[in-house]
Amino acid sequence: MKLPVIKHLTQFIEDNDEDFVIETIETLEALTEVPSLKDEELDVIGELISNMYGAVEVNKMIKDGTPKKEALNNFMGRVLGAIDK
Repeated sequence: MKLPVIKHLTQFIEDNDEDFVIETIETLEALTEVPSLKDEELDVIGELISNMYGAVEVNKMIKDGTPKKEALNNFMGRVLGAIDK
């Protein structure tokens, strides 16, 4: 996951609508079922999906009243904490 990408997507959600990102996630998840995709292509799609899910999660925190910068930092802290375990 990349914080700049999640930050950009979070701004996109704020400017537009979360539904656009949710529908894109669903489309990308459907694409992963194409049998002819190479591992590298699946990795890229997986990275995009995880960044989009991250942005949706950050957006939920912002809606719950967490300041944007704090929501981004808290989310990345959880991600890094999960990786370290």
